[in-house]
Amino acid sequence: MNQPQPNFERLRKALHHEEPDRLPLAEALVAYEIQSLFLGRKVTDGDLQSQVEFWIKAGYDFIPLTVGMMSPGEITKESSIFGVVQKVLKKDQETEEVVPWDIEENGVISGPEEYERFPWDEAAKLDFRKFHEAQSFLPEGMKIIACSGKIFTLAWMLMGFQNFCLSLYLQEELVGHVFQRIGEIQVEGAKRLTEIPNIGGLWVVDDLSYGSGPMIDPKFLRRYVFPWYEELASICRKQGLLFLFHSDGNIWPILDDLISIGFEAFHPIDPTSMDINEVKARVGRRIGIMGNIHTDLLASGTPEEVSQLTKKRIKEIAPGGGYALGSGNSVPNWARFENYQAMRETALAFGHYPIRL
Repeated sequence: MNQPQPNFERLRKALHHEEPDRLPLAEALVAYEIQSLFLGRKVTDGDLQSQVEFWIKAGYDFIPLTVGMMSPGEITKESSIFGVVQKVLKKDQETEEVVPWDIEENGVISGPEEYERFPWDEAAKLDFRKFHEAQSFLPEGMKIIACSGKIFTLAWMLMGFQNFCLSLYLQEELVGHVFQRIGEIQVEGAKRLTEIPNIGGLWVVDDLSYGSGPMIDPKFLRRYVFPWYEELASICRKQGLLFLFHSDGNIWPILDDLISIGFEAFHPIDPTSMDINEVKARVGRRIGIMGNIHTDLLASGTPEEVSQLTKKRIKEIAPGGGYALGSGNSVPNWARFENYQAMRETALAFGHYPIRL
């Protein structure tokens, strides 16, 4: 198989419901352990040269880089919010805890006093160094997609989910203030991104749903979250950036909202909660589709099973454009490397347009 060449217009064309030369691949996150196995050497968070090399050689048209207070998949020690909360709690910076506060019950902002004391100015100091460092390694045709925009997730994590849900009804004004500060920080981060070369898109990674539906009453999402998404959409439209969305779970009750906001594609069509064929049939001409190769299959299936499912998605979803193939969430370190390779190689081998499977 020839070395794939990056071409960001391939992804843009596909998500705009055209047929490019081949089906693009798309992931918001591939674990460094998987990248290391692919390249045959250790890849670390600070090794931008190796990261770019992986995304090129693996067949992607972009590299996803995180900006904001939190990484796409989880809170990590590289997440800026980690250090901020460590200071609030006066915890040891070398702690082995990855989530150093109670995100399930009371969080670090349980009431107005904690809100006022929270170091919002410190939280607003976003780090763009990776975006600048990556520039010298990007080949022609390759772009960066910035993963950012966690607004809902950060609000409930800072307040603790139980306290957050109760506060929506008992102290809604406080919840509104928390959303306001987080939204301002994320929007300002998006504006600063537009000043950096080779940014191709913004990927809002903000889980809103369980398998059964939205985590909270959608009226609160429409009141406190979606207006910020609209601001991000406006920034992307003005700059010609792709505007992508990620949420696990069943988002049918809010999908029309997300389309109206201006998202051009959504990820990953959670295979545990949504039928990708139904999604294509109902909204496939209104919004692009990304992902859907079940992460559990990547972890516990065989390469043959992964290849078979990948071919099925190519045959049924790829014709006519509107699709970028990838996992049903991300490629975690517990995925089997040979299964990741089966998904990737099958897509590169059988994803050429016109689809002939």
